[in-house]
Amino acid sequence: MPSPGFHAPHTAIVRDVPDAYLHCLRSGELPLDVARARLQHRDYVAALAAAGVEVLRLAADEAHPDACFIEDTAVILGAHALISRPGAPSRRGECGPVAAALRARCELHTMAAPAILDGGDVLRAGPLLFVGLSQRTDAAGARSLAAVAAREGLELRTVPVAAGLHLKSAVTLIDEHTLVLHDGALDPAPFTAAGLDLLRVSEPAGGNVLALGPRLLVSADAPATAALLLGRGYEVVSLDVSEFHRGDGALTCLSLRLPAPGTWCA
Repeated sequence: MPSPGFHAPHTAIVRDVPDAYLHCLRSGELPLDVARARLQHRDYVAALAAAGVEVLRLAADEAHPDACFIEDTAVILGAHALISRPGAPSRRGECGPVAAALRARCELHTMAAPAILDGGDVLRAGPLLFVGLSQRTDAAGARSLAAVAAREGLELRTVPVAAGLHLKSAVTLIDEHTLVLHDGALDPAPFTAAGLDLLRVSEPAGGNVLALGPRLLVSADAPATAALLLGRGYEVVSLDVSEFHRGDGALTCLSLRLPAPGTWCA
């Protein structure tokens, strides 16, 4: 069970899916269905609300096809938040409305050029922040985040991401001491060296799970992972987010999560 410090988010900020989602940045060639993506997004928002999370919805942005992947625009650390500088230049205009939504909730810090960082490369495990050095996040971005994290007493450790879009494409938190990892996608040594337990799964979509306190959202594309977690006593909600997988996204990408005072969240 989670400790008193680890809890479901108090609030989650999401961003609606634009018609322009058809033109999002992605590695695959399968066609996207925007109407279906909107239905999946609706179910995602409903799952957050069912877990007791207050949901703040921002309007779709037709000028930014990837804006529904809102997690990349900021890193929320408690009372402080860093507005990122996304690694893809076409995404940097997404940050303004997110900063406006966060301004009344956190003390904001803004990443300066030339540093780059996507929030999908940042994984919190208690007092530790693991930051993936990927195509979208560099060492300067990690240093910028470390300066803000120090205000919250958090320690930052970098992790090389040789394949895949983001760190959290392959590894995510399932409880305060445990991570789920797509086996073979990343070197597990940085996590085991930190004393964390690893649950290795074979399904690529199984590496990205969203922990809402004791409740876990798991992609419907990872049924074996869901069954494994159920067998270990976790409360599991399976969600179809296939249209977001086709856009190189996953469950954590679709929200920015704010903890209640005195707690932390995934």
